[in-house]
Amino acid sequence: MGSRRMRMLESALAMVEYTSGKVFFTASSDLASMKKLKSAERLFLLIKKQLPIAVPSLSRGKILNEIQRLVNDDPGSWLKAILLWKELLECDAKREKVSQRDTNPLKRKVGENEIIIAKKLKVEEIQMVEESHREGQRDRQPKYYLEQGDAITKTEELQEQGSQNDLVKAADTENLEDLTFRVSCRCSGNIGKAFTTQEVGRVVGTALMKKFGWRADLRNPHLEIFMHLSDAYSVVGIPLFRVPLASRTYIQTAGLRSTIAWAMASIAEIKAGALVLDPMCGLGTILVEAAEEWPDVYYMGADVSDSQLLGACDNLKAAGLVDKINLLQVSVTELPLPSQSVDVIISDIPFGKKFKLGKDIKSILQEMGRVLRVGGAMVLLLSEDHHRHLRDCGGSSILLTSRDNITDPEVKMLLSPDKKTGPSDTASPSHKASSSRCPSTVLPCGWLVPLECFKVSLGKTDAFICKYKKAHASGLSPAGGLEPGPQPETATLQESPGLQDSS
Repeated sequence: MGSRRMRMLESALAMVEYTSGKVFFTASSDLASMKKLKSAERLFLLIKKQLPIAVPSLSRGKILNEIQRLVNDDPGSWLKAILLWKELLECDAKREKVSQRDTNPLKRKVGENEIIIAKKLKVEEIQMVEESHREGQRDRQPKYYLEQGDAITKTEELQEQGSQNDLVKAADTENLEDLTFRVSCRCSGNIGKAFTTQEVGRVVGTALMKKFGWRADLRNPHLEIFMHLSDAYSVVGIPLFRVPLASRTYIQTAGLRSTIAWAMASIAEIKAGALVLDPMCGLGTILVEAAEEWPDVYYMGADVSDSQLLGACDNLKAAGLVDKINLLQVSVTELPLPSQSVDVIISDIPFGKKFKLGKDIKSILQEMGRVLRVGGAMVLLLSEDHHRHLRDCGGSSILLTSRDNITDPEVKMLLSPDKKTGPSDTASPSHKASSSRCPSTVLPCGWLVPLECFKVSLGKTDAFICKYKKAHASGLSPAGGLEPGPQPETATLQESPGLQDSS
């Protein structure tokens, strides 16, 4: 299932551009396909993207004039985006109507041939709707952007839910002049210091009413306009879904952010038939995300906390994965598993004021390393303190990995090219090709070799997704380390804040 979706994304996405917290791209996919994206918080139809407003060099009045120009200078881009938005909604509504047409139980018994014919016609009708959608967009590829690095405020979340409860009615609006709208703004950097979001929203709203004759409706508008002004860019878009993409329908109680959990499982490169363990599974978010994407795998979760395991059980029931994932109540330092019995370990190592692991991180890794088979992969989410402790004990830094070495299109979407702390993307091809090799040291437990590391933003704090491999004993030098090798490059992974899935 996962590989099919990856191929679909690789063929559908084009002209990808990465910037801080956002990914801009064009695509010919319909909304049903876009809903399958798992790497970002929200999806927007792009109206306009341009350079940031030069706040320090302008007076207050000129800044307000620049904000108005986002509407007035290019009204055609607004109208084109609105028409595409309506077309997307109409196509999605038709497809939904076709797919639900014969869902009610039949009052009379239908012959087997009639059922087959009905299903065939239903599939053909859905295909016709999708083909019509693709034909209409072939000459005008919609531009989208995914947002994953910025926190969603409570006000924005309530606005988004309230504005899109009745999205389909917008598609039924024949005349664009009859549209109602609301503007939601986020201002950061210099412009956030000079203006409030309410001030910017009023300026943009007034410009839209004068330019297009639309009517503002703060409670239940047809259209939500989202604007983000920062020191990096000025972006205007239309949110396409009522709830964030990261809000999984199959997870009842949220723990670790779903997008982070999915990325960790994807980086682990899970193979069919493998045994995957999360020895500190908490609410089971990582296991659920992995099992949804890679179903032909054996999953096991362990945790010492009663409350966390009860929450994990609820999540497994909600996702229909009770038979796919086994849960154990046991300490991570005393796993009741044979040595070298696990193929993949994926875990969020708990951190924060509530959890003071300190040097216990070494004993935790030793037990994980014991049950992991030689050549097996381990992917961990580590706090900055844990990462620093392992780096200091290991004798050298586990450097961060370049986005260029990632082949998965969705994981690559999460990688942001800014905030680098190592070699640039202009490194030589030979250096890039070798960056996936092992660094010059192993961890204190003596058999886990660090392969990749991605810095992730969890809102108010940063963390690291680190991937390790259990090495053969013959690969160790007499001093307990590996022979020196080339170091990986650096990159940063951006993500919205979320609760930690921890024991």
